[in-house]
Amino acid sequence: MIRRAPGSRMHTGCMNFLLRAALPGILLIGACSTVPAPAERSLHADALAAAAGWDAVRIPAGNFTLAAYLSPARTPGAALTIYIEGDGLAWLNRSTPSSDPTPIRATALELALRQHGGAVAYLARPCQFVTGSERHGCAPRYWTDARFAAEVIDASSIAIDTLKMKVGAQHVILVGYSGGGAVAALVASQRHDVDRLVTVAGNLDHALWTQLHAVAPLARSLNPADRWQQLLAIPQIHFVGAQDHIMDQRVALSFSTRFPKEQQPTVLIVPDFDHQCCWARDWPQLFRQ
Repeated sequence: MIRRAPGSRMHTGCMNFLLRAALPGILLIGACSTVPAPAERSLHADALAAAAGWDAVRIPAGNFTLAAYLSPARTPGAALTIYIEGDGLAWLNRSTPSSDPTPIRATALELALRQHGGAVAYLARPCQFVTGSERHGCAPRYWTDARFAAEVIDASSIAIDTLKMKVGAQHVILVGYSGGGAVAALVASQRHDVDRLVTVAGNLDHALWTQLHAVAPLARSLNPADRWQQLLAIPQIHFVGAQDHIMDQRVALSFSTRFPKEQQPTVLIVPDFDHQCCWARDWPQLFRQ
């Protein structure tokens, strides 16, 4: 099912701090001439979370230690909404992986902080926002061609169990941004406690995505589009920016059309939005949908 959101105009402020590292070979261009160090990126995220009274958490999860933030709201028995971060700074150029995938702009965290009400958590991807001994298992493949590998999905699922336990939740709502949308879908496909799956500019068919951009396939990654049968029973909505040239709407539509016609998840195309602008600004209104 394809829906188009009511028109909204581009907010020029959204473009002042734009990272296009989700696609190999596209980097930070514009006002910033250098990429902030990983410690600076982590401090920025810590400051955003602390200002809202959220707790920073480190979770041992399989091969990794995953970074997370948890809202002060605790509603035992209710659903916990978990936001999963995008791919971050995966590549420095088309052929050189980054040494640290911590995002320059943690868009999924911005979305999480904009949710009003209920218990909310943020979950980073492997090797984001961690330092020292916490970086065990951090081989570059986990933010390049194995970014959606089985061990990544299993680690994310373990972390979700830990976050559920911390708040006493029985169910979860998963919200994934960009590559985090792939992780959210793949995690949902192997769990039985997901009330809803939501993605924002999500990479729901990375085979098509790499083909559209003429880059190497993610050969060691699972593909959400291949797991559609395991997702049939989960209510879903997938937000796509009409001006998103990184995650073209064809990626979400390719995923949606795998489902039988009467069971296709909603793909909501938002006019004027691109890969980052202006999801966080308008998230309270969009999430209500």
